[in-house]
Amino acid sequence: MTVSDQLHEALEMLRESGVRITPQRHAVLEFLIQSEKHPTADDIYKALEGKFPNMSVATVYNNLRVFREIGLVRELTYGDSSSRFDCNTSDHYHVICDKCGKIVDFHYPSLEEVESIAEQITGFDVSHHRMEVYGTCDSCKPVTSH
Repeated sequence: MTVSDQLHEALEMLRESGVRITPQRHAVLEFLIQSEKHPTADDIYKALEGKFPNMSVATVYNNLRVFREIGLVRELTYGDSSSRFDCNTSDHYHVICDKCGKIVDFHYPSLEEVESIAEQITGFDVSHHRMEVYGTCDSCKPVTSH
């Protein structure tokens, strides 16, 4: 699916939810869809402040909250101070660089049964799960010479 298709689908979801589509809201959504870096609210604000000088960080946070409530974005919290936002709401996992914090999506279908196995073993009603993989990204790996 192209970025344009994703944006069209997301805007349609907003309309169906009765959310007014302001120019700022459109820009935040478009930035999120185009970004593969799982940006923070501050990243989004800095990227858009030139285009919308009157937009505040609070506006970005409010839009992200609306998008999260509708199910357009996921809020990723990894223990650091700022949440990151992911427009990919399908079931997937993240690998995170210990050095720079870069987050990359990956899908591993075999893990989909982990919830039912956990229910069988523990008797819990499992609502969801989260897995994080940590390491050093290509950009942060030291260059070794042979």
